[in-house]
Amino acid sequence: MFDSPPADPLTLFADWFDEARSAEPNDPNAMVVASVGEDGMPSARMVLLKDYDPQGFVFYTNYESRKGRQIQAHPQVALLFHWKSLRRQVRIEGAVSEVTPAEADAYFASRPRQSQIGAWASEQSRPLESRFALEKRVAAMAARYAIGGVPRPPHWSGFRVAPRLIEFWKDGAFRLHDRFVYHREGEGWRIERLYP
Repeated sequence: MFDSPPADPLTLFADWFDEARSAEPNDPNAMVVASVGEDGMPSARMVLLKDYDPQGFVFYTNYESRKGRQIQAHPQVALLFHWKSLRRQVRIEGAVSEVTPAEADAYFASRPRQSQIGAWASEQSRPLESRFALEKRVAAMAARYAIGGVPRPPHWSGFRVAPRLIEFWKDGAFRLHDRFVYHREGEGWRIERLYP
């Protein structure tokens, strides 16, 4: 399969992602996002990929969360998809930009109403005194937006990761894995095979 990888890594990613959607029982779009804090300490967490195209890979979050603040301060991240049932992974590194307000509004409008309410109620990553305090905030926001649609909070939006590196890894017998890495060069990509 890796003897002649396609010139565009998104072609291969699309094939693998489609297979993952068929094979993975839970959240085939789950990915690790690694950012860095002011002290240089890396920080990683799982998020859900919501879109991808030649411009990049998109996920949404509370910009006031730890990840949101870290990414805005240092707009470079690493992403990792691991599809255990397929014995594959994809690593991506790149620069981050914010999605447009129109993109964020459209995605927010597609979310379940309770998730929209939750985006208003949660002070993500901040200390929470009790579960009851969170439930109280959810109830207050549900009452506030009892009639009509729920607008997108100003602190909630999306990030787009423009890849400069995409690495594909496929499990091999006796740990002789297949690895290819794509490096962005101008409008195209340079491909290298890596030792396992």
